[in-house]
Amino acid sequence: MGGWEEEFPSAITVCDRRGVVLAMNRAAGKVFKQDGGRKLIGKNILRRHPEPARSLLAGMLKRPRTNTYTIEKGKVRKLIHQSPWYRRGRFSGFVELSIILPEKLAHHVRPGPSK
Repeated sequence: MGGWEEEFPSAITVCDRRGVVLAMNRAAGKVFKQDGGRKLIGKNILRRHPEPARSLLAGMLKRPRTNTYTIEKGKVRKLIHQSPWYRRGRFSGFVELSIILPEKLAHHVRPGPSK
């Protein structure tokens, strides 16, 4: 990484189809600081996750799919979004976004497209 994503305020981590970390932006390096931060690039994420997360991630690598959930650590709430990425139509790994959520989060219902 070295473009806009480097200063993007949410954590971005990119893994290949085997689970090896290919890239992390600055925010991801801070999120995973206790685990080595950017020294995780080149390491397999499956070895860094306890169960049941390890099995979930291994399953996502075998059968690509999106996984989205929220977590709370201390008083910080986050949205975690893990989604497959593709190169020329071929599954190449997944991207994880970790976004800190504000205390009050607006929710809007918008009308669908008109027919």
